Amino acid sequence: MYPEPTNLWERIEYSTLGTTIAESTWMFPALETAHVIALVTVIGTIALVDLRLVGVKGHALRVSQLAKDTLPLTWGAFALAALTGGLLFCSKASSYMINPWFLGKMALLALAGLNMMYFHMTTWRTVEHWEQDPSFPTMAKVAGWLSLVFWLGVVFCGRAIGFTLGIFY
Repeated sequence: MYPEPTNLWERIEYSTLGTTIAESTWMFPALETAHVIALVTVIGTIALVDLRLVGVKGHALRVSQLAKDTLPLTWGAFALAALTGGLLFCSKASSYMINPWFLGKMALLALAGLNMMYFHMTTWRTVEHWEQDPSFPTMAKVAGWLSLVFWLGVVFCGRAIGFTLGIFY
């Protein structure tokens, strides 16, 4: 039996869902596998667009068409990554919430989202005017570089979580 929860994170971890995932021999590894595949898909599709924004050539599509083509896959994979990540979190919520690598990953996800939101509310609104030029605007390049850095940071922190879980007590 588990101890009486003293905070929100323990209530999540000691919930039926959290304990089922944590005690199962196959649920955590299956969720983790799906999470990694989804995250790789998210980062891969985002990187295609980001690399175009920073000036890497080699794709015949306009950046707006490339973004339009990859967006459904990106959002679908992101939804799967969020779902599986949330379920993984339920199994060890208390440990995750004191792990600086997990907190860093969440911060970088938030920064990546804010970067995307700002870019789409500003520079992207005029994409039809600049995507035909040989060089994209500086703000498009900055958004692309920031996105690449933030998402690489998400990957780094995510890997570090697995190696440090349980040592920050």
